[in-house]
Amino acid sequence: MTRRLFWKLCLVIALGSVLLFWGIARLAWQTEERMSFIDPEHQRTLRHYAEQAEALHLAGDAAAFQRWLATLQQQEQTWAALVETEVLPLSGSALSPRFVESFGLGRDVSWKIHLYFDENPIMDIPLSDARMRFLIQLPPRMRPGLYWHYAKLLLQLALPLVLLLIVCLLLYRHLMQPLARLEQAARQFSDGRLDVRVRALLGSRNDELARLAETFDAMAARTGRLITDQRQRLADMSHELRTPLTRIEMAVSLAEQEAGASALLARIRSDCVGMRRLIEDALTLSWLENETPQLRDEDLDLSELLDSILDDARFEYPDRRVVCELPEHAPLRDSSSRALGQAIENVVRNALDHTPAGGRIEVRLERQQEHWRLTVTDEGPGVPEHWLEQIFQPFFRGHSERAGFGLGLALARRQIEAIGGSISAHNHAPAGLLMELWLPGAAV
Repeated sequence: MTRRLFWKLCLVIALGSVLLFWGIARLAWQTEERMSFIDPEHQRTLRHYAEQAEALHLAGDAAAFQRWLATLQQQEQTWAALVETEVLPLSGSALSPRFVESFGLGRDVSWKIHLYFDENPIMDIPLSDARMRFLIQLPPRMRPGLYWHYAKLLLQLALPLVLLLIVCLLLYRHLMQPLARLEQAARQFSDGRLDVRVRALLGSRNDELARLAETFDAMAARTGRLITDQRQRLADMSHELRTPLTRIEMAVSLAEQEAGASALLARIRSDCVGMRRLIEDALTLSWLENETPQLRDEDLDLSELLDSILDDARFEYPDRRVVCELPEHAPLRDSSSRALGQAIENVVRNALDHTPAGGRIEVRLERQQEHWRLTVTDEGPGVPEHWLEQIFQPFFRGHSERAGFGLGLALARRQIEAIGGSISAHNHAPAGLLMELWLPGAAV
């Protein structure tokens, strides 16, 4: 059957609604029936009043009877009387024995009392003398169904609301259980677990959500194969490129020992170094983007790491000044010296590349609560505002850039994010670019 979930929901909602209305109507009727009769204790009280009235009447003390009756009416806030009944047929008609037997001027105390009438009924209590009857309007305190309106409100509003909430909860759990498993599988798949599958976790379920799980499993299997093949091709390509590069570097080293062509060989060596760096950076960037690792398993001194990086920068760029303001010690928890060092080195190198000869870059490190804020400011031309985010994209280069491959800042951002930090770029007045790094885990 197609659309199993649709028909299942229709059946549950339609049948449940019918059963709900029928059950509430029947429960309301039964509750009203039970609440429509005078309490047995009150019935005994009314019969006791009738016996007292009969006893006083038979005693012949009319004054005592009147005092008792006035006290009763005042106490119960009602009306009562002792009467003698005799029905006489007229014009030769006759009374049926059944009528004479069941005749009454009011309602028997065991009868049902209608809860919807505002006036209390007259209760007719026969005495030992069949001709005498004690009549009393049902006292307000004895009226049944005093809480019927509250019970009716509870049955018509509160009970359906509770039952519908229970039904909604059951339907929600029925729908969300496979969706939660699908969400969990999708999260695990995005974290790199390419073998995760959902359909087997749903058991014998066979509806639209089960088919969705099957579609997800097919997509996951195909995507997993593509990612695995891509990784393998990338590894093979890097191996194939490294081998000829190594041979070229060896040949250049041998050729440099001979006279002549030194300038050309130096250019070849520089290109080989650039190609090797490109391959290594591309592999690292691909690993960071595909695996999204959390590189937070090391404690280090950020000032010491920066000193080492800046010393190398001064040696590599002797025609530029590197000004730094660093604390004596900057302990950093849960980080990675390799990833962080390479990221900062790429940021510093980028600043030096864009600073003209004779210029300077400024490196400042300061503590901000539980973070370290590192800024690197250069004296280059800066970048247009709409490029401030694009410069972190792989292989992005501005119009004026000729050297490099555009991987340095992209790799730096992925490495900073892998240790839980962030990096952003801002134009610095009057000229230059300010790179701002936020690194969590500042130790007290």
